[in-house]
Amino acid sequence: MKSSTLRQIGILGTGSYVPEHILTNADLEKMVDTSDEWIRTRTGIRERRIAEPGTSTVSLAKKAAEKAIADAGVTAEEIDLVVVATCTQDTIAPSTACALQDILGIPAAGAFDLSAGCSGFVYATAVASQMLATGLYQKALVVGAEVLSRFVDWTDRNTCVLFGDGAGAVVLGEVATGGIGGIDLGSDGSGRGALGIFGGPFHGDLHPELADQKMFIRMNGKDVFKFAVKVIGESTGRALAKCGLTYDDVDLLIPHQANERIIQAAAKKISLPLERIFENLDRYGNTSSASIAIALDEAAHAGRIKSGDQVVLVGFGAGLTWASLCMEWR
Repeated sequence: MKSSTLRQIGILGTGSYVPEHILTNADLEKMVDTSDEWIRTRTGIRERRIAEPGTSTVSLAKKAAEKAIADAGVTAEEIDLVVVATCTQDTIAPSTACALQDILGIPAAGAFDLSAGCSGFVYATAVASQMLATGLYQKALVVGAEVLSRFVDWTDRNTCVLFGDGAGAVVLGEVATGGIGGIDLGSDGSGRGALGIFGGPFHGDLHPELADQKMFIRMNGKDVFKFAVKVIGESTGRALAKCGLTYDDVDLLIPHQANERIIQAAAKKISLPLERIFENLDRYGNTSSASIAIALDEAAHAGRIKSGDQVVLVGFGAGLTWASLCMEWR
């Protein structure tokens, strides 16, 4: 029988990968009626990475995962749980996680995908950490990976400027001190029509008019903006309270990289200085489930996080969903 005492779980290693091809705002000026100034002032995005046609989500996940495993100082054989957060899986079934488990040579691990939109990576990390905390599994590979360019309508200037492709990964395991503490997960399905990938047989109950159209990312920007600014503060506040912490204790907040205006408005609302918030959306745009994982990896390897720091991750996205967790860095 497993012990009833929960183990402390933390991040042992991080990794990320983005495609080589850079699509700049200047490039988009030639494709749709937009401008670099319009995109930058409304989103903060200057460029994004776009995968070559035919690139699979699992191929991006593999490259990020290999870096995370190496950074953690473990072998693929030590991983016994694989969770992939994505909304652009290569097949409806089987899961991307099963494909990744096979490609990496991870033997007989538990493997599944998790779909929570742009909150997906935090959801997946939270779920995997609790499965490890019980002692059911020892080490988990958690990946956020997306090839969003498959579902971008390149004629829609309101959405095509926002999204990019990429993957980020972490390895979770038992730690002696610190690790993942407060977790807050939530949803409001009444907003499910505001953001998602809709079209064809996957038009959803709120978009019957899209039954004969191609599957594209569709978004009500105003509704998503209001939702995001609201839940960033509410969700992170609840996660911190579960750790007995306040925003004064936060060394670095890593939010979903959706829009600079959202991040700035949320920071003002919770009175957190922008220098304690990590951003890289200017270079990658919105990579959905991958964004927080990529940002976490960059922050860790750029020296923005040191041992003992209190780090908060917060995601918000399709569903509508939100997810936060706080942790003491390894």
